[in-house]
Amino acid sequence: MRGALVGTALALPAGAANWLGLDEPRSAPAQLTALAALACATGIRRARPLLAFLLAAALGLLTAPSLFTLSFGPALAAFALLLGRRAPRARPALLAFGALAVLGTAKIAVRDVDPVVEWLVLMGTLVFGTVFPWLAGRYWRQARELAAAGWTRADQLEREQRIVADRARLRERARIAQDMHDSLGHELSLIAVRAGALQVAPDLPDPHREAVADLRAAASHATDRLHAIIGLLREDDDERAPLAPTGESVADLVTRATESGLRITYDDDQGADQGDDRGAGRGDDQPLTASGSGGAELTERTLHRVVQEALTNAAKHAPGAPVTVTVRRGGTSTTATVTNGRPEHPGSPSDGGTGLRGLRARVTDLGGTFDAGPHGDGFRVTAHLPAEGITPAPPHPGAHLAYARRRTVLAFGAAVTTGVLLVGGTFAWYAYSRTHSVLDPADFARLHVGEPRAEAERVLPDLASSDPPVERAPSPPPTGADCAYYRASGELFTAVPYFRICFDQGGPGDGGARLVDKAVIPTADAMSEERVR
Repeated sequence: MRGALVGTALALPAGAANWLGLDEPRSAPAQLTALAALACATGIRRARPLLAFLLAAALGLLTAPSLFTLSFGPALAAFALLLGRRAPRARPALLAFGALAVLGTAKIAVRDVDPVVEWLVLMGTLVFGTVFPWLAGRYWRQARELAAAGWTRADQLEREQRIVADRARLRERARIAQDMHDSLGHELSLIAVRAGALQVAPDLPDPHREAVADLRAAASHATDRLHAIIGLLREDDDERAPLAPTGESVADLVTRATESGLRITYDDDQGADQGDDRGAGRGDDQPLTASGSGGAELTERTLHRVVQEALTNAAKHAPGAPVTVTVRRGGTSTTATVTNGRPEHPGSPSDGGTGLRGLRARVTDLGGTFDAGPHGDGFRVTAHLPAEGITPAPPHPGAHLAYARRRTVLAFGAAVTTGVLLVGGTFAWYAYSRTHSVLDPADFARLHVGEPRAEAERVLPDLASSDPPVERAPSPPPTGADCAYYRASGELFTAVPYFRICFDQGGPGDGGARLVDKAVIPTADAMSEERVR
């Protein structure tokens, strides 16, 4: 049903143009052959889109070398559109366009007409009647393929999202367990430090000293067990989530650790700028977070976490050793350094460094750097953090797509403008040459055989017709005569009669060239009516 509608829509212009005389008239067998070719092209448009296009192009070339026909122009554009829509590759179509250009140029070259105008019309017809519809068909095809690929991608992303959600739940449980380890491990380490200080008290009875030693050993053992359990829950590539805000500043953390028995020297240049003499064991009730920027607040939380983990490791692995906490805050970065010396009492050896690996991941995620390792007789942890948190993300890829889209639109606009100028210039020359090669029938009637050429040229137009229908002339021109053809009317895109004016060569003794023949070349319809009579 759809094929019949398409065939009817393409056959209507061919029949109407022939019936109205808008194109060169065709005989009934030629008209039926053309309609049969259009029907064949319509039938194979899906399976053989290139062959269907070539059939329509052949009809156009047989009718006019420039392909510009009202009868088959709509069919040519329609099959070019279907060629772009259904053909998967572009090379066959481009080869077909090139072949049409070569064949049309060759046919124009062998005809006795003005080749410039015909060739410009051929190029304009190829650009606007074939190439642009073909590009529209390819865009249509690509749009449908992209839409299908988009739905497929959406289904894939939905499946991946479910997998990511399941994995995120597992990671969330591991992160919660890790944060519990970080917080509880710090508190247990402080309990062990307090028990160690109580154990060496000189006035403590021996039974109590043994109980305190057991308490210290139990706290250390509980820390190790907590670390082992969390290590089973955590994966190597788990992401680290920042701790929730507790309202505790770094100074408060240092003060609490000092009260538990750690020997800490605290140096924070922010306190010096505010005129606050903070020493070891002295804190500030106000948190040190940046109130105006979410990135700065995240940096401050991470700074608190670095100092907390470093103090926990110092209390566990270097009990009794002096600890120095230094914080330096600049305009664009903040640096925290925690250094412990030689331990006075041997502690439990480190068996994994999970806390330090987590700190490294958290600091690098914020765009900073992290370093931890032996320093002299002790250990040093250094974290360098940007003051405003995470560094700005690179430009969104949508900006590049918008730039590419603008370039495509500009290129397409330039191509359209060039084509419009080409076709406009061709049409302007076509109209000029047709309207300036018109000989008024009254002037033609006043011309008589034997009239000198100089007198006859006073009424002749400036231009002669470049493509006269010489095959319809009632008689051949005189031998050796110089003949010119003129249109009888200035109408465009329609068949009009032509006048043939022939002059002899003239001689030195007969006064110059003279008019030797004048004839009227009727239209094809008039000749058909004359034959009927």
